[in-house]
Amino acid sequence: MHVSEYIDALPEDRKGGFLKLRQTILENLPEGFEECINYGMLGYVVPHTLYPKGYHCDTALPLPFMNLANQKNFIAFYHMGIYADETVKNTFVAAYEQQFKRKLDMGKSCMRFKKEEHIPYDLIGKLVKQISVNEWIERYEKNLQR
Repeated sequence: MHVSEYIDALPEDRKGGFLKLRQTILENLPEGFEECINYGMLGYVVPHTLYPKGYHCDTALPLPFMNLANQKNFIAFYHMGIYADETVKNTFVAAYEQQFKRKLDMGKSCMRFKKEEHIPYDLIGKLVKQISVNEWIERYEKNLQR
């Protein structure tokens, strides 16, 4: 599957928010990351050309960083930087809750947005550009050593 096929298959009622979120990611994506289909959803990865080792769970895959997916009941945004760095997570969550006056629906690296009006495009843009490719590789390798 290609990115365009994934987008074409989106339900109409979610397409607007999903595409706006994708555009926010692409506009803020640091140099070096690439968009692809990864784990059956849109992925933003460190390609093998920059990190030949690939993902330790499956070295045939590029090193994942973020994913964007349409799930049954929500739009999901996965950001591994939030999982790998507690400070990044806490800063983002606090900013979200300040802006929306509500708790963020979140797992370890996954944010779930049931309503388009709850997607913090500006905060996600800042989050996306916060970690460069080299910084992500360093954090990833540091966390692997634990």
